[in-house]
Amino acid sequence: MKIIILGAGQVGTSVAKNLVSEANDITVIDTNQKSLQILGERYDLQTVLGHGSNPSILKKAGADDADMIIAVTNSDEVNMIACQVAYTIFHTPTKIARVRNIDYLTHNALFTQEALPIDVLINPEQLVTEYIEHLISFPGALQVLDFADGKAQMVAVKVTANSTFLNKKINELPDHLNKTDFRIVTIFREGEGIIPDGQTIIQEEDELFIIAAPKNIRAILKSIIPLNRPVKRIMIAGGGNIGLNLAKLLEEQYQVKVIEIDANQARLASESLKHALVLHGDSTDGELLLEKTLMRQIFSVH
Repeated sequence: MKIIILGAGQVGTSVAKNLVSEANDITVIDTNQKSLQILGERYDLQTVLGHGSNPSILKKAGADDADMIIAVTNSDEVNMIACQVAYTIFHTPTKIARVRNIDYLTHNALFTQEALPIDVLINPEQLVTEYIEHLISFPGALQVLDFADGKAQMVAVKVTANSTFLNKKINELPDHLNKTDFRIVTIFREGEGIIPDGQTIIQEEDELFIIAAPKNIRAILKSIIPLNRPVKRIMIAGGGNIGLNLAKLLEEQYQVKVIEIDANQARLASESLKHALVLHGDSTDGELLLEKTLMRQIFSVH
């Protein structure tokens, strides 16, 4: 497959590294000659110096017969325009773009074939934000993944000494959950994966991978990991893209504090959030963390 990658940064380099090993014909475009030189020396691929959204640069990279373009530069606008150019001029079949700005992503009409014809949108910050939000919403879970457009979820959780699942056979578990429908698909025990059956006995420290409807996940987790008290207060270290978006997701349900070292970013976060408290300071400062923890009773969520 002939693939053009826009951007030789961390993401572009990682993508190139993984794809070049699969015997693909890879060309990387970037404006940084040094980054391209490093890539060219390490991997069997072609490099082109220039702006990836420029039609002549794309043509030089082989866009005339490319199967796919992956635009992962640091500029959302360059990534989007490059996909538009690839579609309009070169008729590239598959177009993938990294778009980080949430303002763009909230307007689905932007990414139709009639507007900006991008087949796959990648937003790492949004994925990380949603992943963390899932873990906070389901305390004790090691992982929470959505399937079938959110109609099913898989959670990974470790069995504790006071779990109602402990020493039970799998076929006995529904009786302890009022016939709740779920399935344990895999068990990791002492570093090895086990495909369980109805007679498999749950042991302490087992990591269970469970699939169920989202409405049943909380009841299942509560049986495996009884919690002493629910999560009420959350402190987020960093008010950048991920921290700010996470605070927006959580501030309606929890008491949220955000600590941001950059004064301008802290001001921006404070203006963007409705209820969360934003503190200007270093989140690695032990005295600051202790002070804010001791003073939490006098801080109200505004």
